[in-house]
Amino acid sequence: MNLCGCGRPIFVILSVASTPERFKNGGILKHSQKPSVLHQTLRVLEWDKLCNSVSSFASTSLGRESTRDQLWSLNQTYEESLRLLDETNAALEMHKHGGCVMDFSSIDVVLVKSAIQHARRMSPVDGNEALAIVAMLQLAETLQLNLKAAIKEDADWYKRFMPISEVIMELVVNRSLVKSIQQVVDENGSVKDSASSALKQSRDQVRTLERKLFQLMDSLVRKNANETSSLEVSNVDGRWCLRSESSLTNLKGLLLSSGSGVGSLLEPLSAVPLNDELQQARALVAKAEADVLLKLTEKMQMDLEDIENLLDNIIQLDVINARATYGLSFGGTCPDLFLAENKNGTSVESGSVKREWTLYLPKAYHPLLVQQHRQNLQKARKDVHFAVSELRRKKLQGEKFNVKEETDINISSLEMQVNRLEQSPPVPVDFFIAQRTRVLVITGPNTGGKTICLKTVGLAALMARSGLYVLASEPVRIPWFDSVFADIGDEQSLSQSLSTFSGHLKQISDIKAQSTNQSLVLLDEVGAGTNPLEGAALGMSLLESFAETGALLTIATTHHSELKTLKYSNNAFENACMEFDEVNLKPTYKILWGIPGRSNAINIAKRLGLPEKVLDKARKQYGVASAEINEVIIDMERFKQQFQEHVNESQHYLMLSRNLYEKMLKTKRTLMEHGTNQRYRKMTEVSEAAAIARSLLHKKVRQLRSSGTRPSPPFAADKSQHESESSNQHREEDVKEGPSTSVSKHSVKVARQSTSGKRRVPEVGDMVHVPSIGKKATVIKVESSKEQLLVQVGNMKMKLKLTDIET
Repeated sequence: MNLCGCGRPIFVILSVASTPERFKNGGILKHSQKPSVLHQTLRVLEWDKLCNSVSSFASTSLGRESTRDQLWSLNQTYEESLRLLDETNAALEMHKHGGCVMDFSSIDVVLVKSAIQHARRMSPVDGNEALAIVAMLQLAETLQLNLKAAIKEDADWYKRFMPISEVIMELVVNRSLVKSIQQVVDENGSVKDSASSALKQSRDQVRTLERKLFQLMDSLVRKNANETSSLEVSNVDGRWCLRSESSLTNLKGLLLSSGSGVGSLLEPLSAVPLNDELQQARALVAKAEADVLLKLTEKMQMDLEDIENLLDNIIQLDVINARATYGLSFGGTCPDLFLAENKNGTSVESGSVKREWTLYLPKAYHPLLVQQHRQNLQKARKDVHFAVSELRRKKLQGEKFNVKEETDINISSLEMQVNRLEQSPPVPVDFFIAQRTRVLVITGPNTGGKTICLKTVGLAALMARSGLYVLASEPVRIPWFDSVFADIGDEQSLSQSLSTFSGHLKQISDIKAQSTNQSLVLLDEVGAGTNPLEGAALGMSLLESFAETGALLTIATTHHSELKTLKYSNNAFENACMEFDEVNLKPTYKILWGIPGRSNAINIAKRLGLPEKVLDKARKQYGVASAEINEVIIDMERFKQQFQEHVNESQHYLMLSRNLYEKMLKTKRTLMEHGTNQRYRKMTEVSEAAAIARSLLHKKVRQLRSSGTRPSPPFAADKSQHESESSNQHREEDVKEGPSTSVSKHSVKVARQSTSGKRRVPEVGDMVHVPSIGKKATVIKVESSKEQLLVQVGNMKMKLKLTDIET
């Protein structure tokens, strides 16, 4: 899928005209010349088998071919690989939704393609081809309706289904063409009688003539039943005839060849004219049908480009769905694909955090081993089911068992086989390769799983680049490799007179010449096949060369002890070994990181009971120095692991300290903000209270001034005099309390003086205090004559006297 100028996605479909030669008979392309190093790599990694496995999940034949072609091409750029993964993720989201699953098994894409070819040549399409077009158009419309329903349920589904949702919504469905085809073609692919008047007339004529011929033949059979035995009606090339095992001497007609040479075949003279008319009528029927189908073809030609694009998009959606279904079936994980360091020394990362690992592949499975184990388990369960069903059938039929014990033993052995397979699934491997590591050296015993590890990493890199999920139990991070090169297995070449060692060197030489700083190189048993000292020296030199100017990552397996020491002189190297169970004398197929493998041959021989004399001689020949080297390496690795543990512990405590420090700073900021907010709130409250007090004071002063000209009642004067005396008694305290207190006392004094005067009648809208309920109320009505007023407190209205309130 590319992007056009308007930003819309356009799928690019590979040619699916015929099955590629490289996939015939389940194999890869066979050249007359020696295949290139890339094809050789794909062969040893068995990439073609994985392509076939993924393509089997496609619903259509053309989808399966296109899936194999696209996976085999391996010509994707980094951006295209990310786009393929986005497509796979979208298809997986559609599976999770459930209502938008893409199933194209109802479409016969071969018939659709044939119909397009006929329309392009202006030859009438077949009725079944027209039905295939209808099925494709209806499925495209169903996809759109399901997608619209999902979006209506939750608009977020549109983004989660991108870029597939955009492609589905842009599919062009010609409903008028569907209606036209359904009007003239029935569900069996035959043209309907109602398609045209000429067709109906011709078919009526055919039925009439067939009825006449049947009546004629029936009368002839009845008339000659006594004279000729086993006389029967037959149809030869559309002409009605009579067939008999004996000679037909009593009937006049045209003697035809019976084909088998047994009996006689005769076309009666009375049937010849009817047969001729029948042939002519059938020709008219064929012509009328062709005319109807030709009109359909002309309608198809008007939208031929849209139909071709629809077919291409359907095939590509089938390919995407096959990738997603494969990952869902085998429990794959979407890889975090990133572009590692390039030639300019910079790196392109998907996030701002610097990556710790060049390759992070936890609990990864070899996909072909998982597939093989699943097939074996299914077959074993099927065998048990068949054996139990067969035993039950025999019991129901009442058959006697002479070998009952043998049958029970057979079923038990089959069940044990199932249990063994269930308890021994493929073992996953872990690959944690740090950024600084350029070469990983894996050591270990034969049949320990080193080669499987190489193939697992190689297939994971190819799968991630091709938009496939990697079979791993946890999320993986893997760099985008422009190429994967592998030298695995016996590369002996008789045609080029190359030995096994020479074949390996030729392959490694080609890899060295073609690899870049974004390539992955896998070398199995580097330096093997020749003198151990020379092989070790050559292997060390090759690996150092790859570390300096070679691939982004090189993984090599070896038995040479000298290659284990490269790590201690070059930081670009890392060691790992395949774990070996010395108690049970078998490999565990697990990788031990940072630990070089030791030779277990002598220890295994001792446990197996080899004579001590032979073992002592072997130890002498192996040499004390080699044994000491192994011990030194083990000690160094132990110290390194202890040091790394201390480093990890220190980093852990440092991280805890940093977290605590950040929490303390955050708490300090929170306390300071809280204190500032509290001070601001107190200041605001004081300011508001002061403003209210000033407002109240000014109001009372105005009231006193307005009432100053009126004579005061006696009781008010007495009260004022009493308050004056009380004020004189506390004057000294007011002076001592300072100016602020004096102001407050003065405010209270003025307020009391105001209350001692004549009571003011409040106005509508004033706020008054109701002592009986301890709340303020709003005056909504005043009756001065009755010295009453109506107030409202919240949602409650009260009718009070003036003496019941305080202004």
